[in-house]
Amino acid sequence: MRISLAYLLGLGCSVALLVPAAATEAPATPASSSARTVTLPLAPLPAGRAGGVVSRGIGARGTTGYSLLGVSWDDPTATLDGSVEVRTHPVARGGRSQPWSDWRALSSDSEDRPDQDAAELRGPRARGATAPLWVGPSDGVEVRVTGDRQLPAGLRVELVDPGDAPAAAAPDAPSAEPPADAAANSRVLPAVAHQAPRPGIVTRGGWGADESLRDPGFVYTGDVKVVFVHHTDTGNDYSCSDSPKVIRSIYQYHVVSNGWRDIGYNFLVDRCGTIFEGRAGGVSRPVLGAHTLGFNTDSTGVAALGTYQSAAPPQAQVDGIAKIAAWKLGLTGRDARGSATLTSASSGSRYPEGTAHTFAAISGHRDAFNTDCPGDDLFSRLSDIRNWAAHLQGR
Repeated sequence: MRISLAYLLGLGCSVALLVPAAATEAPATPASSSARTVTLPLAPLPAGRAGGVVSRGIGARGTTGYSLLGVSWDDPTATLDGSVEVRTHPVARGGRSQPWSDWRALSSDSEDRPDQDAAELRGPRARGATAPLWVGPSDGVEVRVTGDRQLPAGLRVELVDPGDAPAAAAPDAPSAEPPADAAANSRVLPAVAHQAPRPGIVTRGGWGADESLRDPGFVYTGDVKVVFVHHTDTGNDYSCSDSPKVIRSIYQYHVVSNGWRDIGYNFLVDRCGTIFEGRAGGVSRPVLGAHTLGFNTDSTGVAALGTYQSAAPPQAQVDGIAKIAAWKLGLTGRDARGSATLTSASSGSRYPEGTAHTFAAISGHRDAFNTDCPGDDLFSRLSDIRNWAAHLQGR
């Protein structure tokens, strides 16, 4: 492998560690997809601290190109009780090497996932995983995972290249719904008062989803009673023109790395307020998602593309969340400022399995699980989102 002098100088003391890694593509993405995932196993690291801390990782090394990464492990029900940090090397720009990034933490929480008894969490491809992180075009990585107790088996870093699918189409008229081939799903939603206008939604085809990746068929629940607002926690270093790439990467990560049937969120909204269709099955239908452990049934998950723990979400993004929430709840006449009772499907949530709890019709993820999601700054805007959504419903 030839490495330019500028590249070496940009890497500083990590130069000696930049060697080709023993990477595998696991599982292989179908040839029709422009996205791909490369995995690197994490090996034991020298003891960095006293006190019996265990650690695994990889030293700084060159990689194939990627833009999003995360760390996964074999058992999808296992908890990673420790810290996960990554450092990445951006690709050269204008022929000039870029410095390595600072160390960045990955969230090891696993609440953004299917419910405990969901088939996709128990499937043969299912794995546990951190939240993914969008880092932009990169060609090097360093990882360290530390904990005070046993770490999950099969730790590896997942490097996702979103590929170069066409740029997203403009938000369009209602997207095509799947054929209603089952009696339970053939009903037509009644006309109700206070239906909000349908916002423009970029379909899966519009953001370049490879439909051969996901499982065939769709799973539906009862009417949507609650909209859970999330942030993807993938970082804010993206332009709106890159939103389709970020979403394709999350899709690839959820399906290929986590082994889920499809992307977990029902809808995603970027910083410019563009709304994207998430999990397949029909935007007007109550599609079962994998976004709020314990409360995926009779709800929908709307994810703000970005990280909003200490950064204010743009007003356009807040408005986009209000628009999709108002429309989705309004399909069955539900008041965006109202409330609804859901029953927990997992004791891993805030409420024991079988417990009924009343949520605001537009709630934050942290209302159902002990998590920071959707971040303090976005959570503080939920009241505004409810009020604007109710206004859109004509209330």
